[in-house]
Amino acid sequence: MHTDVQSFAVANLLRRPAAVEAGGFVVGFDPTTTSQYVNYATPVPGAEPTAGDVSALIEAFRERGLRPRLEFAPNAAPAVEPALLRAGFTTEAVHEYLVCTPATLAVPAGAIGVEVPAGEEDYVAIDAALAEAFGGEFPASPEGAARLRRTQENGGAVRFVRAGDGGCAGAALCSAPAEGTAELAGVGTRPAHRGRGIAAAVTAALAEAAFDSGALSVWLEYSGEGSHRVYERVGFRPGGTRLYLALEG
Repeated sequence: MHTDVQSFAVANLLRRPAAVEAGGFVVGFDPTTTSQYVNYATPVPGAEPTAGDVSALIEAFRERGLRPRLEFAPNAAPAVEPALLRAGFTTEAVHEYLVCTPATLAVPAGAIGVEVPAGEEDYVAIDAALAEAFGGEFPASPEGAARLRRTQENGGAVRFVRAGDGGCAGAALCSAPAEGTAELAGVGTRPAHRGRGIAAAVTAALAEAAFDSGALSVWLEYSGEGSHRVYERVGFRPGGTRLYLALEG
């Protein structure tokens, strides 16, 4: 799965509005945001970057006023981490990712209704709910709602559970499949609605949607043991690690 996930990362970043290819790397620039979680790079599988390749990568970020940053599965490109460390990059994080297949998917029993956004009002509500769920780390914005809409319209999926007030209680999204797999991300529930199984419900619904779209697997990263248990119950199993590197200054 290492190479599949890394090949997906390359294909997914190439979908960004202003993607750049530089010396064995792909950078997924999106001019609508300066977020480091959207504007980052990844190496092609098997890349063996030279010092010049790394310099070109850094310059691609610098000329846009952005912090050079990468996310990748290190086993798919073993020569990349040493080359970046020599250039001054430091390790930001190492995350384990989990993988679900049609054979392991376990749809939770229960009556939680999971919906597809019906219009702009729903996308705005989902964006606001996810901003609240993640403690304001990703502030709600018109651009955020637009990115959710594009995900749904361009072959990916957005799913949510409606709150009693008509807004969003919790939601998540999944990319369009590439290289046989798809990334599920942004699983979040507003604090007042936690403990009801919303995260498990939207995760399972998105995995089903990805499989219906032709994906052979779905993968995600988790942020703590609580979320790990939720994903494990839905059918996600350990798949490998992803490395986050960034250059300061």
